[in-house]
Amino acid sequence: MKNESLISEEILEINNYNKTEHVLWDLFRTMFMLSACTFGGGFVIVSLMKKKFVEELGWLEEDEMLDITAMAQSCPGPLPINASVILGYRMKGILGSLVAVIGTSLPPLIIITAISYFYEEFRSNRVIATALQVMRAGVAAVIFDVVYNLASNIIKTKNRFYILLMIVTFIMNYFLGFSAMLIILTCLFLGICTVLLDLRKEHKARC
Repeated sequence: MKNESLISEEILEINNYNKTEHVLWDLFRTMFMLSACTFGGGFVIVSLMKKKFVEELGWLEEDEMLDITAMAQSCPGPLPINASVILGYRMKGILGSLVAVIGTSLPPLIIITAISYFYEEFRSNRVIATALQVMRAGVAAVIFDVVYNLASNIIKTKNRFYILLMIVTFIMNYFLGFSAMLIILTCLFLGICTVLLDLRKEHKARC
């Protein structure tokens, strides 16, 4: 009986190990492909991550992806790297974060290294310059898709405060030229105040 129990435990450990390896490989492969095919900055990869991890793989809920985007944007550093750290940790802890960051960092590292060797040729090549101009139109469309999806999620909450805050922050940034960091920190402060007020109301309701 003891031998059978030990064998069962060993089989379970092997299955868990294989499952972990499978998830880590999927995480690395997915982040590598997304990073390699992303042009136009951090918000473009957010849209691709949402479609991959929420709609296709089902690893995250839509609200979780929205939270990851907000946290990644609020922290110092490139948005894709920040998002990959949080996403990797959400999937498989510190090891998952490390794998996700490596997968995200490798494509731009390889591509930029290659371009640096041929910078003069790239700069003076009219074909490449035209291709980059055309790609900007596609990037703008993807960024618009990200904005639309994030705004839709806010509207779906039917929370008047969140909707009003979204409109006010847009006006502050686009029309009045307020710093994005100032807006993010202000929203962070308001979010903390909202949570504290909700906790206070819950406490009073229980008493």
